[in-house]
Amino acid sequence: MNLKGKNILTLKDFSKQELEYLINLGIKIKKNPRKYQNKLKGKTLAMLFEKSSTRTRTSFEAGMTQLGGHAIFLDWNSSQLSIGAELKDEVRSIERYCDAISARVRKHSTLEEIARFVKKPVINMLCEKYHPCQALGDMMTIKEKFGKLEGLKLVYTGIANNVSNSLVEAGTKLGMKVTLAIPEKDLDAIDTELESQAKATGLYEETKDIKSSLQDADIIYTDTWVNMEFMNDPKFAKKKEKRIKRFMPYQVNAKLLEGTNVKIMHCLAAHVGYEITRDAIDHPNSIIFDQAENRLHIQKAILISLIGS
Repeated sequence: MNLKGKNILTLKDFSKQELEYLINLGIKIKKNPRKYQNKLKGKTLAMLFEKSSTRTRTSFEAGMTQLGGHAIFLDWNSSQLSIGAELKDEVRSIERYCDAISARVRKHSTLEEIARFVKKPVINMLCEKYHPCQALGDMMTIKEKFGKLEGLKLVYTGIANNVSNSLVEAGTKLGMKVTLAIPEKDLDAIDTELESQAKATGLYEETKDIKSSLQDADIIYTDTWVNMEFMNDPKFAKKKEKRIKRFMPYQVNAKLLEGTNVKIMHCLAAHVGYEITRDAIDHPNSIIFDQAENRLHIQKAILISLIGS
């Protein structure tokens, strides 16, 4: 399948076949990494970070290295973007030095602007609306554990956000039932077009009843209720306390999971004791760290597909 030069800003314009291709390639790479170790020899990925990261940076950087290429880390605050340089001029310069540009940013409009002014592939490493690479890695993990995707049920709980958007995009296209057991949505993340497309598949639903949603579920997935950069921000304290009070009944813990056999997922980093407890993270059904590992393999699949020789 030819994905050369394609942007990954969101998964809305990816077909079921394209998603399956990337997921299956990730699984193949994981099983036989040596076969792919020179696929990106001489290639360079520029990574632009407006928001901090652990797994995203490490998996992309390690992935490029293991594929024979090189990744350049560019911190927004230590670049000239922090002193007023225009983004369109910076990225038009950056693309002269690399084969693809990836960016982890606060606003999806920033990614759209980058894509508008460069000809090289642009990869969304996270924005306020979508987290496509995370969702692809998650789908790879689920397929690895269950041997399939179609017919499974994933329950996402907590606050609907960028991660849940991309899970809904990918999951419903791949034949999974995706249920959001949520009391609230992050207003910055709402995408009515995405929700409409998902509802049209008959595989998407929303509920406030987390307990009943788990009765026929295969996977329970959660994410932070409060964005990492705001967790210890005094200006966010009132909103944080309000969210904690409202979301605590949706906490993923061992007691909630009693009587079920669901696999437990979290995209990390976690606020332990808030959206998830230690006994859920370390539960025998937790696949959280397999999920984290698979970020490496799916990033490799993405990079080979977009810029591989």
